[in-house]
Amino acid sequence: ASALSPLQALPRQALVLTLSARLPRLQPRVRPTMKNLKISAITTLLIGLSGFAQAQETPSHLDKVLEKGQLTVCTTGDYKPYTFLRQDGGYEGIDIEMAQSLAQSLGVKVQWVPTTWKTLMPDMVAGKCDIGMGGISVTLERQKKAFFSSMLDVDGKIPLVRCEDVSRYQTVEQINRPEVRLIEPAGGTNEAFARAYLPKAQLNFHDNKTIFQELLDKRADVMITDTSEALYQQKRTPGLCAVNPKSYMQYSEKAYLLPRDDMAWKSYVDQWLHLSKATGAYQKTLGHWLAVPGQ
Repeated sequence: ASALSPLQALPRQALVLTLSARLPRLQPRVRPTMKNLKISAITTLLIGLSGFAQAQETPSHLDKVLEKGQLTVCTTGDYKPYTFLRQDGGYEGIDIEMAQSLAQSLGVKVQWVPTTWKTLMPDMVAGKCDIGMGGISVTLERQKKAFFSSMLDVDGKIPLVRCEDVSRYQTVEQINRPEVRLIEPAGGTNEAFARAYLPKAQLNFHDNKTIFQELLDKRADVMITDTSEALYQQKRTPGLCAVNPKSYMQYSEKAYLLPRDDMAWKSYVDQWLHLSKATGAYQKTLGHWLAVPGQ
């Protein structure tokens, strides 16, 4: 090993004293820099303490939920298989069951907060709900104003076709042809995908209530939709099949929407979701609603 320098050889206390004694003899241009460093360190410490104090003054949603005994959940009630408001006023769907599971883990009750896709983010920012659930896609625009839980699933676009035609419509190239009758609900991401990637196909529009019967009755050939909706229809509509449900034509993710800057609440929701998946509870819930691939 190389020999120690005279300063390295000094005991720690002696080294501090030696450096302190030499500091006044440093060139003037260096001394202000050292002073500025001390001021910067003190300022950083004060800012950190201020942030900590502010965090202490603002209770986490976790504490609020436990104190009130109530979990407020914003949901649109219009997106099967995640959330659907029945005529009797009750909700059902994948995320409705998951919301009840989250509430049970906290020992509280669920309070549903009706919302729309247009008002979901304003409702979250206004503090009307502790969590947003119901097939919510992760976007950077939403991320600017809120937190997301850890990812639920990837939910990309795939074709939904008659089961007898699965081999005919495997790729974009097979669908993007003049003779292919493509059917979509007007507006939304399905139509946007069709216009962007399938301009040669015959694009027609139909409402979501009867669009699947159009496929069965052979008045249309292909519908491009989210994997979750395709698997939902495959389970509930004999004769329709999701094409390559693990190979997406367009990537997207689903997650739960959470209030921004509340790490204690996000950490709890993420851990609950992790355990739900690790124990198989989440997969069991999916199985109630979807034709889960591989099962």
